[in-house]
Amino acid sequence: MRIFCFLASLISLIAAMPAWAGHAYAQFGDIKYPAGFQHFDYVNPAAPKGGDITLVPPTRLSNFDKYNPFTLKGSAPPGLSSLVFESLLTGTLDEPTTAYGLLAQDVTVAPDKLSAVFTLNPLARFHNGEPVLAADVKHSFDQLTSQAAAPQYRTIFGDIKGVTVLGERVVRFDFRRVNAELPLIAGSLPVFSRKWGMDNSKSKPLDQIVTDTPIGSGPYRIGKVNFGKDISYERDPAYWARDLNVRRGLFNFDRITYKIYKDNTAQLEAFKAGEFDYIQAFVAREWARAYTGKAFDKGTLIKKELQHGNAGDFQGFLFNLRRDKFKDVRVREAIELAMDFEWLNRQLFYNAYTRVSGYFVGSDFEAKGKPSPEEQALLAPLRRQLPPEVFTDEVPQPPFTSLDPASGHTLRDNLRRARDLLAQAGWTYRDGALRNAQGDAFTIEFLDNSGSMGRVVTPYARNLEKLGIAVNYKVVDFAILQKRLDVFDFEVISNRLIGSEAPGTELLERFGSKAADTEGSMNVIGIKSPAVDALLDQVISAQTRPELVARLRALDRVLRHGHYAVPHWYGSVHRVAWRAGCFEQPTVTPRYYQPEGWVTSVWWASPANRAQSAQEAR
Repeated sequence: MRIFCFLASLISLIAAMPAWAGHAYAQFGDIKYPAGFQHFDYVNPAAPKGGDITLVPPTRLSNFDKYNPFTLKGSAPPGLSSLVFESLLTGTLDEPTTAYGLLAQDVTVAPDKLSAVFTLNPLARFHNGEPVLAADVKHSFDQLTSQAAAPQYRTIFGDIKGVTVLGERVVRFDFRRVNAELPLIAGSLPVFSRKWGMDNSKSKPLDQIVTDTPIGSGPYRIGKVNFGKDISYERDPAYWARDLNVRRGLFNFDRITYKIYKDNTAQLEAFKAGEFDYIQAFVAREWARAYTGKAFDKGTLIKKELQHGNAGDFQGFLFNLRRDKFKDVRVREAIELAMDFEWLNRQLFYNAYTRVSGYFVGSDFEAKGKPSPEEQALLAPLRRQLPPEVFTDEVPQPPFTSLDPASGHTLRDNLRRARDLLAQAGWTYRDGALRNAQGDAFTIEFLDNSGSMGRVVTPYARNLEKLGIAVNYKVVDFAILQKRLDVFDFEVISNRLIGSEAPGTELLERFGSKAADTEGSMNVIGIKSPAVDALLDQVISAQTRPELVARLRALDRVLRHGHYAVPHWYGSVHRVAWRAGCFEQPTVTPRYYQPEGWVTSVWWASPANRAQSAQEAR
């Protein structure tokens, strides 16, 4: 899951389709920055280097035990993938589907669109001083698509037949099919040295490279480490791309440190006490009630809600369809009906959230109303595999509750409908519990790692108990949670899927049948639907944006009719806080960004920060 998020966010920033050697690649539309451009619009090209920043990861990570982010077993430290490793192309924060040359100085797509050739920048160097060569690119691809790597890579790169070295710095990717996204996927390949993990002049399999220091080409190297807890990255003063246009004004801190805490409460109190400088908040109640106090009143700490243009994330309670009790869609819909979001939003969230309705929240790809003619044409060949209401009804919306007793949408009304659906599926209340024909009681275990979801599960559990369903809310350490997710050992999990401005091949990993049977995949739900697979194939073969829109809407419609999750909520802003007087930032805020990457790559240290850091270094 961690690896997939890195790849998906990288892929969503890259693309293009010229028939000549180009400095950039754009999947849809024009390329914003011409050849020879000086820098991206959202950076300060004169940003001074120096100073440091200490932050916490915006994930549920509670420790780390390896320096290899590309394998399934274990947890890699935060920041490693983005700061130490680089890819052939790099995306921007102001174009959703365009990328520019980084390790590759140009890319050429064949006239038949079944291959792409990348020419490497002769300046590109690994941290050991050796050049980045075509053989390293092939080595990286071969390792990442081997059984030793996490399975996500075999899905993401599944339509790349192979990589051929054409010259010392020229490499060709061959594709299995015509797909406008494939040059983008090839360009997103993380490249590492053939000497990483080399033992007695022989490379170890990727899964045997655990604590070997990575040999990447990125702007930072691993610095001081408190293994398993904290990690610092030191800016490489000899970084090969420091003067490259796609890196000018970026990666300005001399040192970036991540601190890891076991729980949110300890983390927030540590922030207030000055143990680190920057944090992103995800819980509306904490933002409203806990991000307060003298430090905020005096302006020592700053809190802001930052606007962005990102596609919304899908978040929800995900069912594990590998468990027999969740296989019936009527059961899943009934459990969904017991969620009273409107009460939660009023009582717990300070009305800060909007309900998630579909899998492509707040984007052009979200299904609306009844199927359009374009969607009908896509769905027609799948008629035997889909329920008839997919073709005739409005797209399903999450249930809502009203305070008006006559509305027909009170919580009591929803629970009555849930009871009827459960009865149709063979579950009736008797002997003090909801039971099936064999007499088995219906129970649900909600798995969590931080405990923060407990205040949501508690009122939800009361509603489920009215149906006779017993709820167990279990909190485990993140490492245990990740391991159980990797082997699909759970019943219901709260999870967030990062939104994308141009979803594509990564959806195979989320919803494809093949991924459902692959341990460690992102298809934690276990969806195995021929209709979904057919629509996924249509999505990744889209050649124009209108085609992509219609195909994703059809996919969203089918997924929503499957009731595979209990939709949660989303916010339209990033909630962040930082220590005043330590940092500066450009006047232009990019449209598409996640706060962590924006801060670590675009911000720079204030004069006072740089002076203090220089004094400490002496």
